Amino acid sequence: MKSLIEFTLNGEGIVHEVDCTMTLLKMIREDFDLTGAKEGCGAGECGACTVIMNQLPVNACLVLAVEADGAEIVTIEGLVTEAGLHPLQTAFIENAALQCGYCTPGMIMTAKALLDENPHPTEAEIKEGISGNLCRCTGYKKIIEAIQSVADQNA
Repeated sequence: MKSLIEFTLNGEGIVHEVDCTMTLLKMIREDFDLTGAKEGCGAGECGACTVIMNQLPVNACLVLAVEADGAEIVTIEGLVTEAGLHPLQTAFIENAALQCGYCTPGMIMTAKALLDENPHPTEAEIKEGISGNLCRCTGYKKIIEAIQSVADQNA
């Protein structure tokens, strides 16, 4: 069964027909070729698929595409502007807060939602904020430092 949905994707209004069983992750990756969000576990445990939906981070592998009807969706690709990379993207590069990069888009999207809600989080709040995102490479220290560096710029 298919359904017609209307939503905003990275600032662009979209009208799109989707299968009612398709996940948001599958739709953004396959139908719109936005491959930043990754499928890690497929069960909402790793955060690699995190996108922002109506200003909240969500595991796109757990959200049905039809639930995007009327929503505002932002993916990692939507953070780049004509001015360049988002400050979090720059901070991850400058702080060497990535290795294999698989978790990075989801981690950045979660950090963005955190900083949008709380521009000046403590280290403990950053750790809690990213607790749903797993990284098997970095050990989190540099990730936390990158997020904190952007929060410090907000001061």
